[in-house]
Amino acid sequence: MRQELVARQLDEQIAARFPVGQRLRVLDVGMERGAQSLRLARAGHKVTGVEQDPGLVAAARAALAAEPEGIRGRVRIIEGDGRDTGVHFLPGSFDVVLCHGGLMQVEEPDALLAGLARMLAPGGLLSLLVRNAESVAMRPGLGGDWSGALAAFDADTDRDEPGAAVRAARIDTVSASLAGIAAPLHAWYGVRVFTDVAADDAAAPGDAEWGALLAAEERAGRTDPYRRVAALLHVCGVRD
Repeated sequence: MRQELVARQLDEQIAARFPVGQRLRVLDVGMERGAQSLRLARAGHKVTGVEQDPGLVAAARAALAAEPEGIRGRVRIIEGDGRDTGVHFLPGSFDVVLCHGGLMQVEEPDALLAGLARMLAPGGLLSLLVRNAESVAMRPGLGGDWSGALAAFDADTDRDEPGAAVRAARIDTVSASLAGIAAPLHAWYGVRVFTDVAADDAAAPGDAEWGALLAAEERAGRTDPYRRVAALLHVCGVRD
């Protein structure tokens, strides 16, 4: 669900900013298993992925190895820290920069954000995925954990899917940070409005139900007030 929604939203922003058919230079910082990197490479773009976790790097390389030769030639994978982009690349080297997890993991995200912005060419698109601090109380509240909900109202951390603590942020805070790195907010979406409270072992829906669920999530992620209580925020800035 997360990957599909973010993909649709990202494609919308790319289509709005770049000419049809332009082959973009993409940097994917914290690429995980490479889902977005591979999808963009299949669309013809040249992608560089950076990932620190050796297990995820191995998984990304295995997924890449299963792709046709033409796609493999458009993807470069670097094992390293996303905060070290200045070591590997010159400023302005990319048209699109993705960071769909790294900001949740670092103690001080401002330095990482500034480094990502430096990688963008003028007019380039910055795509971020962050935990939504305004939704932290929703999960315990809907589950009947009233003390947990009360404790979560002012929280600046949440739990990711494996259960580890991650940083959470509010859209106003992220917007201010983007303005401070000369990549002001251009668009934002909610991701997983209705499905965040689904049980981890919930059965996958059938095709018809999946289509309806995806359509509902996609519309809610674009519509206030629903997007404000999404588990994740997909935030896009544009480099001045």
